[in-house]
Amino acid sequence: MAIYTQKGGATAAISDAELRELVIATMEKSGREIKRLLLLPPDHTRLNSQAGRITEIIWELYGDKCHIDIMPALGTHAPMGEKELTLMFGSKIPKSLFKVHDWRNDVKELGIASSDFIKEISGGKLDYEVKIGVNKLLFEGNYDLILSIGQVVPHEVVGMANYTKNLMVGVGGSDIINKSHFLGAAAGLETIMGRADSPVRKLFNYGVDTYLKDLPLVYMLTVMSRDDETGKMAMRGFYSGTGVEVFNEACKLSVETNLQLLDAPLKKVVVYLDPEEFKSTWLGNKAVYRTRMAIADDGELIILAPGLKEFGEDKENDRLIRKYGYKGTPNTLKMVEENQELRDSLGAAAHLIHGSSEGRFKIIYCPGPGVTAEEIRSVGFEYADLAEMSAKYDPEKLKDGVNVVDGEEIFYISNPALGLWALKKSFC
Repeated sequence: MAIYTQKGGATAAISDAELRELVIATMEKSGREIKRLLLLPPDHTRLNSQAGRITEIIWELYGDKCHIDIMPALGTHAPMGEKELTLMFGSKIPKSLFKVHDWRNDVKELGIASSDFIKEISGGKLDYEVKIGVNKLLFEGNYDLILSIGQVVPHEVVGMANYTKNLMVGVGGSDIINKSHFLGAAAGLETIMGRADSPVRKLFNYGVDTYLKDLPLVYMLTVMSRDDETGKMAMRGFYSGTGVEVFNEACKLSVETNLQLLDAPLKKVVVYLDPEEFKSTWLGNKAVYRTRMAIADDGELIILAPGLKEFGEDKENDRLIRKYGYKGTPNTLKMVEENQELRDSLGAAAHLIHGSSEGRFKIIYCPGPGVTAEEIRSVGFEYADLAEMSAKYDPEKLKDGVNVVDGEEIFYISNPALGLWALKKSFC
């Protein structure tokens, strides 16, 4: 295991030219003659990661030198259409290069994580076994190099996104996706988020270290944050290599740049969901996941969601969300115990837990025309009119952080996917 490149800092802004040189250095340090190359970037829901630009750079540099396949690490997300592919990866790369990961059907089962192992890492809360599997293309494509590309940022299921998660979930199978998410929910979101080590990370690392160790894997990890002066995204760090040290270095910088630790709880939080990025509550509930450690009891979370059109990215998950709703941990666990369909879809059950305020504060969704007030209320959220709330809390006028609107102090977040908001005492 080795770090190939590392560059960055809390105030750094890696340019496109510097990024290109870091990509070249990574490829050279892999020490491989590359005839067949597989790229595993995230999909458009991680638009800010710059993984799309990295993929484009690799195509520009090596597209005429070797065979390249690109498989966006969709996990359970819907396949990308041509519009999303162009938005994420630009217009130069032929669309024929992109492969779709089917998490239900295109998976090669490799082995299991035993129930004893799960019992150990969950502190005795769970004792099921987990099937380890990834898309069969990783093993059947005869690749000389597989590049796992993505952003390290606080994450509700695993603690910090990317690294082995990009493989075990991004191109993983239904069993590990479902059961790892439930493992995270059982461990408790508040004990996981913003931390490099967690029960779920232990599971993902075990799966990769045990069953993918012979694959020619190299990681390219970014750390991103919004520049306070320009309002634009800046690449604070780029790290590449073959082992956990690469991830740990990226995590250190992400903790420094992506965590906003507050002295006191927030009474009212307003979150904007970019319609190009957030079309479902499955993704949009990052507004809940990433803020609930900072919101006061009896507080309010107002979510402006103009692009909302569904609850789940997957038809079955959408059905389950509509049926059971975001109604808190006790109710969800009771429904899991009583309903086989939820026991078969523990990822959806975990999502229902993560998307609830546990009755501590109000969650008020303000959707566009794609979802009705009745639908919003049916899953356990409160509803408010988007036009009315956008006029009062205008995303064009608000700045990230504290604002005063009509004499009332509110905390505004322009993109919940970029960080984690919590109280300082949670990380003492």
